[in-house]
Amino acid sequence: MPEGHTIHRLAADHRDLFEGHPLRVTSPQGKFADSAALLDGTPLTTAEAHGKHLFLGFGDADSWIHIHLGLFGKYTFGDAPVPPPTDTVRLRLATATAYADLRGPTTCALVTEGEKQAIHDRLGPDPLRAQDDGEAAWARVSRSRTTVAALLMDQKVIAGVGNVYRAEVLFRHGIDPYRLGRDLTRPEWDAIWSDLVDLMREGVRNNRIDTVRPEHTPEAMGRPPRVDDHGGEVYVYRRARQSCHICGGEIRTADLAARNLFWCPACQQR
Repeated sequence: MPEGHTIHRLAADHRDLFEGHPLRVTSPQGKFADSAALLDGTPLTTAEAHGKHLFLGFGDADSWIHIHLGLFGKYTFGDAPVPPPTDTVRLRLATATAYADLRGPTTCALVTEGEKQAIHDRLGPDPLRAQDDGEAAWARVSRSRTTVAALLMDQKVIAGVGNVYRAEVLFRHGIDPYRLGRDLTRPEWDAIWSDLVDLMREGVRNNRIDTVRPEHTPEAMGRPPRVDDHGGEVYVYRRARQSCHICGGEIRTADLAARNLFWCPACQQR
């Protein structure tokens, strides 16, 4: 499932390509056809993200397409000439110069401003939203008996963090993933939040996740670069049974909250 930086990048791509332009809005697959017909010919007024949720605003700002990619959703952007769509395209947005195709999302629905706000209300703060900070998340984390690793993946606590950022930010701060939320100190939480803001902003800019510090890059350490379909240089994510870049110990993995957890027991002691 894409992490929050990907969704914020998608919002920016929609603004760059389509904002202010009347759009041809269609649903070749047919599942969004009725809603697409209501929006066809209407300008895109804005696009925004909150966690893993994308919102495309149209016309009078009371019409929003709410998109959640889920595990299988995928976007394709392209320039004119616009190719004939396949019957797997749930939503196509097109102008005379560009198009965007959406396939396989968990959610693609036309919602009102009130319905959109209800989605925001159930989500935690997002490190990539300028109006959000870590206070609300800290209020929940600091009194929780749940592990910090599970809390970071709970979108009601903090929105947009997925498995990669969860594993990497805990490693970067030497925090055992099985520590309880209530056992974190306030300085530790502030450092986690600040680091997520920086790392995820870099993710938006570079369209990939890189979490290693300059002194731990392949060039600095004289090691081979990471080869993985997720791209980016990381400390522990998907590196189970490999050697830690810092201490040389073995990276471990376990199941936690239905996702694979990765950590270094030597560098992340309780």
